[in-house]
Order: sequence, then C-alpha cells, then structure tokens
Amino acid sequence: MAKTKDRRPKTQAQLTTSKQPRSRIGYGFDSHEFRPGIPLKIGGISLQHDRGLGGHSDGDVLLHAITDALLGAIAGPDIGALFPPSDPKWKGADSVIFLQQALKRVREAGYSVGNIDASLILAAPKIGPHAMKIRARVAELLGISSDCVGLKAKTPEGLKLENAAIAHVVVLLEKIAARKNRAHRNR
Repeated sequence: MAKTKDRRPKTQAQLTTSKQPRSRIGYGFDSHEFRPGIPLKIGGISLQHDRGLGGHSDGDVLLHAITDALLGAIAGPDIGALFPPSDPKWKGADSVIFLQQALKRVREAGYSVGNIDASLILAAPKIGPHAMKIRARVAELLGISSDCVGLKAKTPEGLKLENAAIAHVVVLLEKIAARKNRAHRNR
C-alpha cells in the first residue's frame, strides 16, 4: 500500500522548524585596549599582568567574541545591542553574564554548541601557559567538552598592536534534535 502525503496545513511553528538548518555557524570579533589598574580577564580566567583590558564591562575580549559568534549564528542582535555600553547597568559586569544570555537565546532557537575555534592576538601576556585552563573554563561555560574548544594565540608581529588584545571566534551550532539523533545512531 502506497503512503499518502499528509496534506493538512502546517502551523507556523512547524513551517519555521522545518526550514531551520541542521547546523549554523557564527563569527565573532572583539578588541580592547590594555590599560593600567584593571585586572586582566580572558576566557573567564583572571591572568596576572600589569594591565587589564579596558571596556565598559570587564573587557573579556574572548568571551565577548564568543558571545557575538553565538548571537550571529542565530541571526540575533549583537552584544552591543543587548548590553549597550551606554547603560550604566553593565559597567564592570562579568562577561559570563553576556555569554549565558547568548546561550539562552541559542537554546531557545533550538540549537546547542557543537564546537568553537578561537584565535587571540596579543603581545603579552603569553597565553600558552594558560591555554588549557582557558579552554576548560570556556568549555564549562558552553556546556561542551574541552576538546571542542580550539584556542590559538598569536602575536601581532609588526602590526603595532602591542597595546591591544583581539579575539576572532567561529562557532558551530547544531540543531538539538539532530544532535540527539546522531548520538542515538552512534550507540
């Protein structure tokens, strides 16, 4: 017996869900200037250094770039629109708050984080000795394994950017149902 196609009208939610891709990518970028008298935070970790990153919040350049990558992947507003620097509420705020809000939007859109890849560009401090700790913290914040967090550090050789920290991030999001189905098939 041949199967007949269901011709009942679909709801808007069904139409929207059926058109969503199984995966999405997002790109985030952020930069901040080093300033004296500020603690340095990168990737949610406090690092010993004579200067920190200036910004309206805590200046965590890596978490800011991850937040923008997450929001970009779901075609959401950017970090500045959600947490405007003109709002005194965000003065000195912990960037983990921004990341958590972006993750909430990602989950509401029906996605979870598959992996991220990040590049930090700064002259000092050296990131190598802290890379594993930063990767572990970012993984914890995103709810993924640390082997799903790529982190590279580069120096700005010849670019005259010694007083800045720059982060580039790419994130892969996977449809939550697609991820569960793939995990079930792999058992």
